[in-house]
Amino acid sequence: MKIILLEEIENLGAKGAIVKVKDGFARNYLLPKKAALRVTASNIKMIEEKQKKLEKDRAKELQSMEELKNQVEQISLTFVKKAGEEDTLFGSVTTAEIAEALKAKGIEIERKKVILPEAIKRLGLYNVELKIHPAVKATIKVQVNKEEVPGEEKAQPVVEEAAAPAEDAAETQA
Repeated sequence: MKIILLEEIENLGAKGAIVKVKDGFARNYLLPKKAALRVTASNIKMIEEKQKKLEKDRAKELQSMEELKNQVEQISLTFVKKAGEEDTLFGSVTTAEIAEALKAKGIEIERKKVILPEAIKRLGLYNVELKIHPAVKATIKVQVNKEEVPGEEKAQPVVEEAAAPAEDAAETQA
């Protein structure tokens, strides 16, 4: 069945596009959700009239998304997490945490639009991609640092001091 899309649908087409889909998908999903119209002469004429306005709207939307991209790329996020001896995190930095940190900085992006090829489970600097718009992707820097445990700093010098007298004893025996 040929339909005209009334909204952008991922992996199918852009708003105003005429696409061919399976009958069941059109009847059971797209048409009831009012995401598409059947292709008829009157619908095509109506869409062609709206197409001109759509072109202008798309250009404005794309321009605003490019501005948002430039704003987002200036941001770098820092997370402080508990980590083990080999710089492995206890847990991970998730897309939800990144989206929440961006929201705290005044930029609202859904967590679904934060693209992590694999979970961040180690300390370090990462480049994280954000899908702001189907045509616009931005990259932000995410730094993951180790959380300093107050008791950990005091325990290390005590171990070093205990080792020092043993070395003095070895020198006196020689």
